[in-house]
Amino acid sequence: MEEKILYGYTGLFDTPDEIIEAAEKTAASKFENYDVHTPYPVHGMDTAMKLKPSKLPYVALAVGLSAMFGMLGFMYWMSTIDYPVIVGGKPFFAFPAWVPVLFEITVLSASIATVVSMIAIFFKFPNISHPLHDTDFMKSITSDKYGISIEVKDDENEAEIKSFFESIGAKNITAIYWDNEEANFKNTVMQPKFLTMLIVIIIGVSGSTYFTLNKLMFMTPFNWMREQAKYIPQEESIFFSDGFAMRNPVEGTVSRGLMPYKFANKPEEAATELINPLPVSKKNLDLGKIKYDIYCSPCHGYFAEGDSRLRGQFPNPPSLHSEKVRTWSDGRIFSVLTDGQNVMPSYTYQLDRNERWAVILYVRALQRSLNAKESDL
Repeated sequence: MEEKILYGYTGLFDTPDEIIEAAEKTAASKFENYDVHTPYPVHGMDTAMKLKPSKLPYVALAVGLSAMFGMLGFMYWMSTIDYPVIVGGKPFFAFPAWVPVLFEITVLSASIATVVSMIAIFFKFPNISHPLHDTDFMKSITSDKYGISIEVKDDENEAEIKSFFESIGAKNITAIYWDNEEANFKNTVMQPKFLTMLIVIIIGVSGSTYFTLNKLMFMTPFNWMREQAKYIPQEESIFFSDGFAMRNPVEGTVSRGLMPYKFANKPEEAATELINPLPVSKKNLDLGKIKYDIYCSPCHGYFAEGDSRLRGQFPNPPSLHSEKVRTWSDGRIFSVLTDGQNVMPSYTYQLDRNERWAVILYVRALQRSLNAKESDL
C-alpha cells in the first residue's frame, strides 16, 4: 500500500468572532503557511491575518502605464513624423484628442494584465488540484462554518500543529493528505489536458467565427440586409439604358428650402449684387471665428496674414490685409468662398451660407484690428 503524503491539518470554528480571534493567534504563532476559510467575506480578516498588500495592483500599474506611453509614442510618431496631416486646424501634436484613446488603452491593458496575472501567476493556473477539495472541511466552510488550514513543512512537528489547534478552540481537527495525482502535479501550461483544452477552444472559436461571417450571413434570412434591391456606388446598372447606377439630379432641381446660387463663376456680379445678411453681433462673430480657425487658419494663419501653418505643403496665400482684399465687397469674398480661386477650393461643402457670411464678418474684424483708423482708437 502506497504511503500517503501529509498536506496539513484543518480546524473548524462556529462564529465570525471565533475565527477572527483564531486568525489573530495563528498570525502571531510560528506557523507561516496557513490560510483562513469563510463562507463569506468577514470584515477585518485581512488585518487579523496581518496580510501584506497584494502585488497585483503593481502589475496593473506597470502594464497600464507601459501601454499608455507606448500608445502615446506611437500616435506622436504617426501624426508628426510618418503621416503628418492638418485636420480641422488642429496641431500635429493634438494631445487633447488623444486622451480618450490613451485612457481606453490604459484601462484595457491593465484589466487584461490583472486577470491574466491573477489566474496564471498568483493562482498558478492551470493548477486546479488541491488536497482540500472534496473534503468534509471544504463542505463545512462553504456552508455555515469557519476554518483554518495549516500546511505542514518538513521542519514542523505535527503534534505541535494539533496542540495549537486545540489551544485556540478549533473543532474537528483533521489531517489532510495529498493523493497521488495531486502530489505529482507539475504546475505548467504544457500539461496535455490544458493544451488539449486550449486547442479545442481555439478551434471552436475560430471555426464558429468563420462559419458565422462566411456562411451563416449568406443564408436566408440572415442575408436579407446584404441582398437588397439597391445599387452601391460605381455599380453597373442593368435598369438604366446608359448603364450608370449613380444618377445626376434632374436639371434645375434644388434642395427644399434652398435658393440656388445665381452667381456661380461670376465674381464681379456677386460683388455688386450680394450683401451680407448677417448683423455684426457677438454670436455671429464667435461663429465666424470658430469656422475661420478650423477651415481658414491652416493656410491664412490665425490673423489672416498669409502665414500658413502647413509647413510648406502648399504655397502661402496672400495676406487678407492687403489693400486689394480690404476694398473688396463682402459679396466678392463670398464668391471666393463659394467658387474657390486659384489653388483655393470651394468651401460650400464645409460651410453653409450663414457660416460663410459669418466668416466674412470675422475677416472684417481682423482687417479692422490691424488697419484701425484713428477714430477707432
